[in-house]
Amino acid sequence: MFKINGHGHLLPYPEDIPNFMREKKIFWVDKDRKFMRQGDWKRPITDPSFFLQEKLEWMEKNEIQHEVVLNLSQLYCNGFERKMARDVIRFQNDFNAKVQHTHPTKFTTGFVVQPAYVEDALEEVERAVKTLGMNLLCLPTHFLDQNKEWTSVANPAVEPIFELANQYNLAVEIHPYDGPKIIGLKDQFWRFHLVWMCAQTADTYHFYTLLNYPEKYPNLRVCFAHGNQFGQVNIGRRVQGFDGRPDLFEGATHPNHSLKKSNLFFDTLVHDVYSFRLLKDRQGSNQIVSGLDDPYPLGEMESVPNCYPGKVIDEAVEFGFITEKEKKDIWYENVIQWLYGDKREGFLKRIEQKRVLNDKSITN
Repeated sequence: MFKINGHGHLLPYPEDIPNFMREKKIFWVDKDRKFMRQGDWKRPITDPSFFLQEKLEWMEKNEIQHEVVLNLSQLYCNGFERKMARDVIRFQNDFNAKVQHTHPTKFTTGFVVQPAYVEDALEEVERAVKTLGMNLLCLPTHFLDQNKEWTSVANPAVEPIFELANQYNLAVEIHPYDGPKIIGLKDQFWRFHLVWMCAQTADTYHFYTLLNYPEKYPNLRVCFAHGNQFGQVNIGRRVQGFDGRPDLFEGATHPNHSLKKSNLFFDTLVHDVYSFRLLKDRQGSNQIVSGLDDPYPLGEMESVPNCYPGKVIDEAVEFGFITEKEKKDIWYENVIQWLYGDKREGFLKRIEQKRVLNDKSITN
């Protein structure tokens, strides 16, 4: 079975990060590769597969033939002044593009823009698509706008970016971060990753669907990170609110209208087979893509007790929630549909060239 992991991350090696990013304390990695850092924040590097060569070895060990690498959440550049945001985003996108270019059968990589600077974002979309050859736009669930207000990316101010992305038939990943800057609570017991990141995703899904963006931008294929786990649970409450207080939803689209939309996708990283069943029942198995969130410990990593890559997908089969065919589609067909839709020929040629050669050698 050909496996494509639709949600992975990759760190640059310490020597690949520009000096200005360390000097300005934007983002850097210690020379001994023990910690990643940003300002006074640091996070342990918990697995060697945070880095390219080790990632390739990890993929081979776990029989993952291809991986979608998203941008680093620390490089969304929320709150950065304009020039700094531009410089950091160009570094991130150039780094990801090089990974895809040098390992085309192994990686599809995403590019990021900062929605607070729409003109720069549109320019970067053009550069990423036309010059870098990238097809996956990564967006934060929320960004700090120029009025210093936190705003969902599903917002009329961001529509020029969605319009251009729709013109280019892009895949989009919406991923949460920066919860501690948005929510005024003490950082304790990893609450911002375990609770508030899920709430952030549900919030942007709330606005994206109420504004009827799935139909307004039909060529966009948008994937919500971590299965939009809280958003699936919250459908009934949203319906109740919409029906009970229509005065608060003038011009909005009913929450049920977006269910099972063919251009909305959700990854499998929900950590719980019963949440997975709800995701499948709400959205349909065709809208689910594999997502491991490797190599973070909140991803499906074999270094975490009682865990391994693809665990929840296997459990869904064992519990009878999906079939073997649905499992294969989640690992392969659905990911390709999200990434390229009906314009998949070049992508298939790229990722399958090694597979075809292997098949020929077996036949001979």
